Amino acid sequence: MPELPEVETVCRGLRPFMEGKLLKNVTCHRQNLRNPFPPMFAERLEQQKVVSILRRGKYILVNLGDYTWIMHLGMSGRIQRNLAKDYIHQKHDHVVWQVDGVIFAFNDARRFGDMDLVSSYADYSPLKNMAPEPFEISNDEFYKRLKSTSRPLKTALLDQSIIAGLGNIYVCEALWQSGLSPFKTSNTITLSQTKVLLKNVVEVLERAITAGGSTLRDHRAVDGALGYFQNQLKVYDQKDKHCLTANCPGTIKREAQAGRSTYYCEICQKN
Repeated sequence: MPELPEVETVCRGLRPFMEGKLLKNVTCHRQNLRNPFPPMFAERLEQQKVVSILRRGKYILVNLGDYTWIMHLGMSGRIQRNLAKDYIHQKHDHVVWQVDGVIFAFNDARRFGDMDLVSSYADYSPLKNMAPEPFEISNDEFYKRLKSTSRPLKTALLDQSIIAGLGNIYVCEALWQSGLSPFKTSNTITLSQTKVLLKNVVEVLERAITAGGSTLRDHRAVDGALGYFQNQLKVYDQKDKHCLTANCPGTIKREAQAGRSTYYCEICQKN
């Protein structure tokens, strides 16, 4: 699933071509993605001016003034940009729109993505109780949120009501970089450990954004470019490889945790 760096990469690819411009030729080639489209969806987008494009967690927020067009990429969704003269409709191009001479297509083979139109994104149910993002949360607030649950630390970090935008790849990387066990009970974390963890979460995310995210299967930038942070992964998907922590003799293990693959080193992630 695209995580914060992948969604941020998409937003950055959309802004120069859409902000300040009018949407036109909006077409839905089906009636739903994960959920049905709102009534008169394409018609309500037609000729709307894009004021700004923001990201909240893993959601893309297209500000149209009177309301917000919300997009979620789901598991396999991506937005592709083509010159109108070069565009050829692809099988899973479910929503298509044009801005000047550019065609954008929301392509989603598995249809776990979502789109909606809301008057206020602050009241949109998935965003209403979403926690602060790693870039804006304080150490004290992060510590308070982690201490509020007895779940394993890895599971807590994936909870969007504790911290927003994190997913499996970057949680595994940040925990390894912090020397913290993914199985550690969240409410046993210390303030000093919290400070180290938050610092590393931000550092991992910033490096991933610079690299255009991770392309493990479906992710592409809007121009079709692959992300390349997967080439920098130290622990995620590195099962049985030597741990890269200095002087650590361990190898990377994989275990299922809350239905997700957790990668870690049992020697240097004991805390």
